[in-house]
Amino acid sequence: MFADENVIRIKHDVLYEVAKLAFEGTLEEERDHLPRKMIPGPTPQFRCCIYKEREIIRQRIRLAEGKAPGPEDDGNIIQVISSACEDCPISSYTVTDNCQNCIGKACINACKFDAISIGEKRSRIDPNKCKECGMCAKACPYNAIAHLKRPCKFSCPVDAIHYNDLGISVIDEKKCIRCGHCIHKCPFGAIGSKTYILDVIKALKTGKKVYGLMAPATEGQFGTHRPMASWKVALKKVGFADMIEVGLGGDMTTQSEAEEWLEAYKNGEKKTTSCCPAFVNMIRKHYPELSDNISTTVSPMCMISRMLKVKEPDCFTVFIGPCIAKKSEIQDQKIDGNADAVLTYSELRAIFRAKNVTLDAAENDYQESSSYGKRYGNAGGVTNAVLQYMKETDQEADVKVCKANGSAECKKALLLMKAGRLPEDFIEGMICEGGCVGGPSGFEDKMKAKKDRDALIDAADARTITENLKNYDISSFKKHR
Repeated sequence: MFADENVIRIKHDVLYEVAKLAFEGTLEEERDHLPRKMIPGPTPQFRCCIYKEREIIRQRIRLAEGKAPGPEDDGNIIQVISSACEDCPISSYTVTDNCQNCIGKACINACKFDAISIGEKRSRIDPNKCKECGMCAKACPYNAIAHLKRPCKFSCPVDAIHYNDLGISVIDEKKCIRCGHCIHKCPFGAIGSKTYILDVIKALKTGKKVYGLMAPATEGQFGTHRPMASWKVALKKVGFADMIEVGLGGDMTTQSEAEEWLEAYKNGEKKTTSCCPAFVNMIRKHYPELSDNISTTVSPMCMISRMLKVKEPDCFTVFIGPCIAKKSEIQDQKIDGNADAVLTYSELRAIFRAKNVTLDAAENDYQESSSYGKRYGNAGGVTNAVLQYMKETDQEADVKVCKANGSAECKKALLLMKAGRLPEDFIEGMICEGGCVGGPSGFEDKMKAKKDRDALIDAADARTITENLKNYDISSFKKHR
């Protein structure tokens, strides 16, 4: 799931330097000196020359500031760092050693753009003429022409990435669902996301009450000795007023979702979940005719943010987790009362590092959600919670749910719904395989993280959903979009 270690180190170093200068109040005057400070030279560290390395750092700094890396900004939170992307091979089709330089020349005859010529030992493809139609590869009897699909394009579940005339990857903003899968697949670190680091630091420095909202997928990301209590302590050391686990918002979402499902089931309507913002983006951009089928219940993140803002209207709420698409939820979906900022673990760790704060081991004694709310980070977690709530409230119904785990299953389920052939009543859609625990900005391997999460959850207070909700007045804020 993770990119090369050197790429990650560079990303983290840039985030740390920007956070450090922002806390010191010297970012404006020091920004232009950062690339030279980080790449002193004269020997390049990871590219052809120090000047290219410095330009990449400069563009990364802009992303850390929440800006597009270049002069043009299409509004997408996910951006291509063009100077880093230039090192990727331009040719998608290449002739391999399997080529026998045969007499038939099926590849040359199949090409309509005169892009293939006879070489000394094998055919040759001119990348300047090739239109990447793939006819040569289909025609070759030896399967000697390989299609080298770039990792970013290969990882995109909605075919939102193409190449411009210079061979630089371009993200089609109208197709992109902001899942962020391309970011950690690029071995050159050429794709990144805008951050909210400066917004969070500004809120901390201006004395606002800043609350951290920890994603359910957090438990297990840093082992069994760093439960939610560890984050609570560390965030307070940084200057946060407090931390609340979003699993509590999961319990609140469960109640509202159950009410919607029961009503829809009674009326013979089919619905989809709304917790995964990348799944919501997929529906709205690629299956717009199904937009009315999206549940109107807000996400657990929004539930907690609204709860806090009812009590303290001027507070600043920050969601923290492994999800890139959550940035899209607050930027693109424009839901009243939602979180003010989103940080990934690496972005929060840059803030910790800038403030010399460490995430220490702690007792697993902070619990604010049921075990079902905590498992919202697992694929199928929403369904299990909703069915459990129906059982606890004696509202059980024979509802059938398609638990779509990963983008491929989500697309299949939506196509069936679009065609009117979905056998189930509802779709729970999770774009990341395994659920949020498999998010692109996770810290730990998703299988190990899930194992550690389960161990922490099993050892936690096993309150039921209804018992847990008795402690909170959720009637004081709106539960729908």
